[in-house]
Amino acid sequence: MSDNSGVLFSIDATDCASRYLHVRVTISPPFTAKKLTLKFPRWVPGSYFIREPMQYLTGLDCRQGGKEVSFKRKAVDTVEIKLADSEAEVIVSYRILGIELSVRSTHIDSSHLHMMPPFTFLLPTNGIEQSRINKEHHITLFCPQGWTPATQLKLAGHQPKVNSFIDNQADEYNFTAPDRDQLLDGIIEVNPNPNISFNVDGRDHILKLWDSGGYSTDEHMVERFIGDMKKIISEHHALFGIPQWAEYITIIHLTEKSRGGLEHLNSQTSMLPRVCLIDGHHDEYRDLISLFSHEYLHQWNVKRLRPSNFIHYDLQQEVHTELLWWFEGCTSWLGDMLCVRSGAWSEDDWRKDMERKLSRHLTRNGSEHESLAESSHDAWIHLYRSHAFSRETQISYYLEAELGIFCLDAELRKRSKGKHGICDLMAKLCQKYALGYPSVSKLGVDYKDIRRELVNMEGGRNLGMHLDDMVFSKSAPNIAQALDFFGLDMISKVSHEKTPSSSWLGLNIADKGGKVLVSSHQSNSTLRNLIMPGDELIAINSMRVNNVKSIKTILSKLDPNQVELCYNHEGIIKMAIVDLTTEPELQSKLHGKGNARWQRYLATRVT
Repeated sequence: MSDNSGVLFSIDATDCASRYLHVRVTISPPFTAKKLTLKFPRWVPGSYFIREPMQYLTGLDCRQGGKEVSFKRKAVDTVEIKLADSEAEVIVSYRILGIELSVRSTHIDSSHLHMMPPFTFLLPTNGIEQSRINKEHHITLFCPQGWTPATQLKLAGHQPKVNSFIDNQADEYNFTAPDRDQLLDGIIEVNPNPNISFNVDGRDHILKLWDSGGYSTDEHMVERFIGDMKKIISEHHALFGIPQWAEYITIIHLTEKSRGGLEHLNSQTSMLPRVCLIDGHHDEYRDLISLFSHEYLHQWNVKRLRPSNFIHYDLQQEVHTELLWWFEGCTSWLGDMLCVRSGAWSEDDWRKDMERKLSRHLTRNGSEHESLAESSHDAWIHLYRSHAFSRETQISYYLEAELGIFCLDAELRKRSKGKHGICDLMAKLCQKYALGYPSVSKLGVDYKDIRRELVNMEGGRNLGMHLDDMVFSKSAPNIAQALDFFGLDMISKVSHEKTPSSSWLGLNIADKGGKVLVSSHQSNSTLRNLIMPGDELIAINSMRVNNVKSIKTILSKLDPNQVELCYNHEGIIKMAIVDLTTEPELQSKLHGKGNARWQRYLATRVT
């Protein structure tokens, strides 16, 4: 007991076709009270939204000595067990319905299991010595024969062809996690696909693929992806140094439409549309590269370098920080820069992606109403609970911070005469404040730490107020000035060789079920107070429209004055005569070849 927690977590995936994962948590004595309390974690670091895994739990059963013991459900996340014997182990059994296809949840079907521990394991929180939960935990996996797991958990044993705890033929794998946080971060992906292994700078990497529809992945594209992964990993190592960890796991879920990514200690799960690994889909493949780099960078900037109040997580309630602009926005900026510096992206890839971001930035008004600090703090109620009008008063700490960091980086490079960039600031912060570094002065950072380290860098002396303004003011960054430093500028994306659209609705619209539905308003739309999100556009000047393409065709040559719109609002057909405007010419296209500073900016650090 002294070396481990005395808590065994067992999962049985052999009933996978039913979509249920069978779970068993065994807690050994001694107990410190007459009642034992277990709770589900309600959020996971990297995803700032309270989730309720208890909604997927069924068949709860608690036993001691083979006999049922009484229990009560308390609050929304708690089970309280009345102990019948202070000397007998407690076995808590239940099933988790794994139907939510997300990087943040447990998902199981006849083709795989993706196990998210916070979504799966009830943890003992009262009734045992508190120190036990931070000792070594043991995890046992029973899976269909022939399936192989990929996980950052430490493998302790493997037995093929055994009976699972629900009496099915299975392969058994045993793992350990050194403490609570690494237990909860220890995702497991198990499926029939091989674990693809490769090595970079003496560190082992495993790529594990799964396709939600069983589509066979192009081997040539997988090899291409591995080649680009190696380039990106090497570029990270050139900046931060070769890491201490021996192995890193990349899990890729390929789906029809779903997208997302979540970092874990020494692993990631990233989910993208399967076309990203189908030859010829250049934009989607570029997105795959970006997402992998972003999540890999989180090994430094989130998993090891953390906000001060994230060193010890309280996973039962929201934990707020005003630093997500750094931990997500700066990761977005640097993750993509390392893509292009490594050669996994071309310069053209970077430009296309930057133009996409500029278009998003220029069609929102939120910078006038919310600062990066506020956006970070309110992630729980804003970014993760956005609505159709969010773009008018809220910003994304991913997008806006990425653009702000790009500008701050240009200013630092200008003042240091090219000696330093924000990437060097991140590396410096890791050395002084991150977990696992021998030179750490304290664990975790706050805003003052970031500001102080920036100001103390060569060229950063007078950048403190610049950073304050970027983080706390309600204003957009001066992107044009930053681009000018690199010999670039922004021009209209509308080709003046073509006649621009004379009529503009200012609505974000999409085809759905043979209808054209409004999702939100664009900046300065003349229809802002007339047509609402959810409304259906039916006709323009008596001409029926049933898809977005038909609307664009009609608008392209339409006189913007006295336009008759027919639309459906809450089941009522309405007509309106409106004066439209011409489509704004967004300055979102990058122009220029760049100067010598730009070429140095894109240059690799790998030697």
